[in-house]
Amino acid sequence: MIYTGSNYRKSLIDLVIPVNFNGELIIFVHGFMGFKDWGAWNLMQNYFTEKGFGFCKYNATHNGGTIENGIDFPDEQAFGENTYSKELNDLILVLDWLETKIEVPFKINLIGHSRGGGIALLASNEDKRIQKTVTLAAICDIASRFPTGEALEEWKKSGVRYVANSRTKQNLPNYYSLYEDFKANEERLNIQKACESITIPVLVIHGDQDTSVPISEGEQIANWLQTELITIQATDHVFGASHPWNKDTLPEKLGEVCDRIYGFQNN
Repeated sequence: MIYTGSNYRKSLIDLVIPVNFNGELIIFVHGFMGFKDWGAWNLMQNYFTEKGFGFCKYNATHNGGTIENGIDFPDEQAFGENTYSKELNDLILVLDWLETKIEVPFKINLIGHSRGGGIALLASNEDKRIQKTVTLAAICDIASRFPTGEALEEWKKSGVRYVANSRTKQNLPNYYSLYEDFKANEERLNIQKACESITIPVLVIHGDQDTSVPISEGEQIANWLQTELITIQATDHVFGASHPWNKDTLPEKLGEVCDRIYGFQNN
């Protein structure tokens, strides 16, 4: 289906409500250069819908995908214009959209991966409709992801810097407006502050061999939330998955993650 998100831009969204719906809806938030159909996320959706959970996953409006092609990144302009605020607003607008589509009462639970884990934490503090949240290899702050010194000045001067996508072989733009938006909304986008104010249950999961977002960021999140960090041993940033994922079973480590989430949901 299609929803309307930030800046009235339309994007793709999936919603599955099983016949045996238990009233618990999981919303999955993808990460940077991610998308709803990456790797084994569809199998993760199946894992939960088979157990009676509703499941929603969507493409952020400015992740570079389009209605016609939500897997690659054909709209480089939109990618360049993306901001953390837009991703947070997308999630809030998805919650609004879901309320128009589901006719029975339901509880909202988030699963956020990587950058999407940071967005999920920010939303969990901001939107009281959210009742439980899970982070998978989440980032613990935004400010440290920007260049500093001469590199920041060069970005400001040129207005754009580029990030490589090894899968599509693109050099995708990041416009300086990404940084400007962060500075203008720095308090709203403060993950530490959000964590210290969150009152709902949060499950924090991280792989011990994550080279994209180090496990120290998961430790920091768990510390701020005053909760336990669940460490998945001998696994990476995506818990053993890859794209495309052509098997019909979950990667072993991602299956372990799903089991942990299922236990959390039922606790």
